[in-house]
Amino acid sequence: MDSKNVIAAIALSSAVIVLYSLFFVPEQSAIKQNVAEKNKIEQNTDTPSLDEKETLVQVSRDDALKESKRVQFENQSIIGSISLKGASIDDLTFKDYNTELESNEKIILLAPKNIEDGYLIESGFVTSDKNVDIPNAETIWSLKGNNKLTNKSSIKLSWTNKQGLTFEKEISLDDKFLFTIKQKVINSTSNKYDFYSYGQIIRNKIPEDLLNFFILHEGPIATLDDELIEEDYDDIQEKKFSKTSQKGWLGISDKFWITSIIPPKGKEFKTTFDYKKKFRANFIATDPIELKENGTIEEELQVIVAAKRVDIIDGYAETLKIDKFDLVIDWGFLYFITKPLFFGIDYFFKLLGNYGLAIIAITICIRLAFFPLANFSFRSMAKMKALQPEMVRLKELHKDDKMKLQQEMMALYKKEKVNPMSGCLPILVQIPVFFALYKVLFVTIEMRHMPFYGWIHDLSERDPTSIFNLFGLLPYDVPSFLVIGAWPVAMGVSMWIQQKLNPAPTDAIQAKIFMFFPLFLTVILAPFPSGLVIYWTVNNILTMAQQVFIMKRTTVKTVT
Repeated sequence: MDSKNVIAAIALSSAVIVLYSLFFVPEQSAIKQNVAEKNKIEQNTDTPSLDEKETLVQVSRDDALKESKRVQFENQSIIGSISLKGASIDDLTFKDYNTELESNEKIILLAPKNIEDGYLIESGFVTSDKNVDIPNAETIWSLKGNNKLTNKSSIKLSWTNKQGLTFEKEISLDDKFLFTIKQKVINSTSNKYDFYSYGQIIRNKIPEDLLNFFILHEGPIATLDDELIEEDYDDIQEKKFSKTSQKGWLGISDKFWITSIIPPKGKEFKTTFDYKKKFRANFIATDPIELKENGTIEEELQVIVAAKRVDIIDGYAETLKIDKFDLVIDWGFLYFITKPLFFGIDYFFKLLGNYGLAIIAITICIRLAFFPLANFSFRSMAKMKALQPEMVRLKELHKDDKMKLQQEMMALYKKEKVNPMSGCLPILVQIPVFFALYKVLFVTIEMRHMPFYGWIHDLSERDPTSIFNLFGLLPYDVPSFLVIGAWPVAMGVSMWIQQKLNPAPTDAIQAKIFMFFPLFLTVILAPFPSGLVIYWTVNNILTMAQQVFIMKRTTVKTVT
């Protein structure tokens, strides 16, 4: 089997996937229209209902923030506020991340519930006793002690109902993205009550920047009893998800951001993802806590609203012992390749100070790892190239007898100890590495807005130059589909040169097809992250150097 046929099949299959994602995946506007047209099915829930306004008030974010008194919080990573109305965390901005490369506007994640893009976190206790008033979204809490939350000081909130029960919350914040909430109910009566702890994340609508790309999960996510749960927004509009478990966490995931809740440890809880005019991810304890007369109950939960930095996420998973929390970063089914590959790139970044150089360094390491396999392959390919004249002669001699031709060619391969399949092996082995690197560049926030040298200002985005305006020398812009940058062109040229080193197809039509193959891949890979194209280009150059070296050392007996 000709190794080029294998390469072509793989590349064409990849092209089908890429083209499908580019042209056939519904655009966000189509998704929104589809969402608006879906029937919003009311579903029963075991969670005691909370009073909450379902009608969105069309006000600005700033006006919404002014509608209730607030407690400000700030540390080195985030800034925002907690509303005393409902005691919800509904205002959070990341201090270290800008919306665009050239912008100073910071990423805002959480927002008050009464605006269109409301996104917030609530927690507390509920009871099945309808005669007991419990705090809800309209409850006004009192602030005790500190009037600002930092990583060095906590805040205390309190509310007392008409039945003589006092609800308290003590909220603390670390220096990054972790809120710890200790919540109490204090009973000053001679009655007994049963309470259930809960926590929930509410999001009013599908985010506008939803990518809806098949290699990335965005939406409700959890790990429950070691099982990873990933639900799409449209899935939970059609059918509620619920599962009871002993351990885990739940949240809502964006490409680079995670909003999550870690329930009290050591207790069974029920997790629900549903949609009732708003998206909701919540947990509720399945076993009640008995509040005795003149007694107190207390539980603790954690809330993590974070940028998905690998060291931060892994750090929380380890220190808080959160089961499989590292999966908030969508490493994919090639997890065993993707995550080590990231650590390799990150190591070289810390060593070299540039992610582009780190990608080149990891490319060299990959080539060294595959060196013995590639040597074997290139020796075989060199022999195949030397056998081309004899293969042409056999095809001409037995052009009317396919069976005889196959027998003669097998005999030739056996005589010269050539394996025509050996050229496929390096390609097949490197394909998972290629896609794993693509995944790393696509999902890790560490690569976001990271520059290389020259015109590459963001390795996670496409090369912004185009051959159709001579890479910016001509004073006009080109349409996005004609943006074929300098690095993709360099990749295509290196692939064309590499192709010349391989045995040429004896079939004329096949030869013409392969002549255009580098051009085809150049166009296909132009929209891909520039870091990935740099990897492929450098890999081609290293491959050619190794191949030339092997071919010069390989000798084949002249076939007569």
